[in-house]
Amino acid sequence: MNIAAESSIEFPAGVIEPDYELWGEVDVDPAGLFEDINDADRAYWDRARAFGLNEVRPVIDGYWDKADYPLELAKQLGELDLLRDGLTLEGYAPMSVLAAGLVNMELSRADGSVGTIAAVQAGLALRSITECGSPEQIAEWGPKLANAEVLGAFALTEPTHGSDSVSLETRAVRVAGGYRISGEKKWIGNGSVGGITIVWARDEEKKVRGFIVQQEWEGYTGTTIEGKLSLRAIWQAHIRMDNVFVPDSHVLPEANSFKDTAKVLFATRLGVAWSAVGHATACYESAVQYAAQRIQFGRPLAASQIVQERLTRMHSELATMQLSVMQATRREEAGTLTPVQASLAKFTCTRLARGIASNARDLLGGNGILLKHRVARHIADIEAIHTYEGTETVQALIIGRSITGISAFA
Repeated sequence: MNIAAESSIEFPAGVIEPDYELWGEVDVDPAGLFEDINDADRAYWDRARAFGLNEVRPVIDGYWDKADYPLELAKQLGELDLLRDGLTLEGYAPMSVLAAGLVNMELSRADGSVGTIAAVQAGLALRSITECGSPEQIAEWGPKLANAEVLGAFALTEPTHGSDSVSLETRAVRVAGGYRISGEKKWIGNGSVGGITIVWARDEEKKVRGFIVQQEWEGYTGTTIEGKLSLRAIWQAHIRMDNVFVPDSHVLPEANSFKDTAKVLFATRLGVAWSAVGHATACYESAVQYAAQRIQFGRPLAASQIVQERLTRMHSELATMQLSVMQATRREEAGTLTPVQASLAKFTCTRLARGIASNARDLLGGNGILLKHRVARHIADIEAIHTYEGTETVQALIIGRSITGISAFA
């Protein structure tokens, strides 16, 4: 986008305000990191970008405003093969770690709720089954989740155990033919939509086990949490389970300790960093375009030194985020990414995304709080990704332990 060219537009005088176009094309690759993306990865990226512009853009403000679940958008994600997060499934084309990151980024660039639907469906629910399930479970549930024929949830967090997830209290008692599960979970995306929930619980030997729980089963109640200011277009649930019977066919055989749970969470941490890049990209491009179109004191905002300094700062921070996720992705593809490095990527990107969003909101002035101008949605949703999959404090403790050799968790 050429700001100088845009600034020559003459808008109507008086009280008529122009209809700002803030979804247009802006250079969002400051360091040229995305210039050499191969054709296979770019095909996934392009599909996600087109989906965001053509399907999400026209309707998302309505879903977000009403806290309604965009079921049709979720189904379209499945039809476009954008619900696999790089996981391998028989009968599906290969999807690299980089392709998964680009998809995550692009969906979050369109809307955080849509990005989170994909992250929960693929990064958490589908990943739990592909990494901890039996061949039969993978064959049965894998395609259903990838196609969005069934929506999936991941139930680890409890009302009194958020960051302290190791202390989960949900219990699984062995009975003839399976287990009986009792307990509560909170903030569970897709936990009240009528699909399946991957429930993590302790058995009678105190081992953490994983279970595929069908939400229509007796004793399972998923209540959609209302009154949220973030991620309003994905339903997150408070789940209560009262002696829910789970047959042996729905017990994940390779989920036998919290290490297996952590393996799934580790893989999604990088995805959250990519999501932060998507949110920051949306806020940055809105700020750039608004600065070109908004006339104040007889000139566009972009002609002001302080505005150019702000845009430059955001430009630099976006490049830093992109460098972080690209390097982490290279290491993930090489099998050398460590949990600390994944935490560093999330810590860095969500913090910087917060700053870019805040700067963009301020640059847009009063218009920055309107849904139609995008930034308000993203600034609210960034608060959620800054917390989930490990809060900033937890990530800092993981990184701090690696720096000092001393654990400060307790």
